Amino acid sequence: MSALPADPAPGQHWDELVRFWEESDWPEGSKVEIIDGIIVVTPPPAAPHSRIADKVQRSLYTVLPKDWGAHQTLGVAHPTRGRLYIPDLVVFPDDVVDALEGGAAAPLTEAELVVAITSPSHASFDRINEAAACAQAGVPLYLLIDRFAPAGPAVTLYGESKDEVYRELQKVKFGEEVHLPDPFPLTIDTSVFPFGGV
Repeated sequence: MSALPADPAPGQHWDELVRFWEESDWPEGSKVEIIDGIIVVTPPPAAPHSRIADKVQRSLYTVLPKDWGAHQTLGVAHPTRGRLYIPDLVVFPDDVVDALEGGAAAPLTEAELVVAITSPSHASFDRINEAAACAQAGVPLYLLIDRFAPAGPAVTLYGESKDEVYRELQKVKFGEEVHLPDPFPLTIDTSVFPFGGV
């Protein structure tokens, strides 16, 4: 992971930072995000990471309303926290995505679900920063698939944000089932998740 320094005060030069993010020629396949006012470039995720995202996305499509979509490569913006990033999986109503122009990022405040799958270089961000940003933005559910949790691979579902802090709704080890509430009446069998690999 590499970082390009930017103004450390989120929001101060947000438009210029986003324009630089949009117009620069980044390495093919890399994930380029703005985190706390800093442009961060990471390599594409490893195969086990991508397989988990695919399995969750396929499961979601069995229960999503027809006018909602689950996206693996859509940028989301949360300017008040100096963030523009690409969640591993994010669910938006179609009208939110349809209203975007060009390469614009979708507003995090309109997301219905964010799914984060940890990688060694990003695990701390997913566990703390991304969860906090989603809670502050009012995202109803945050699903953390933590392949590198200290006590072993685990999945935690967060929701019911109060004072911009999530409550832990459910936590299971890899191999067990996690249950998402409405509007995602879905049970995900984590035994199909790959355990190994980076």
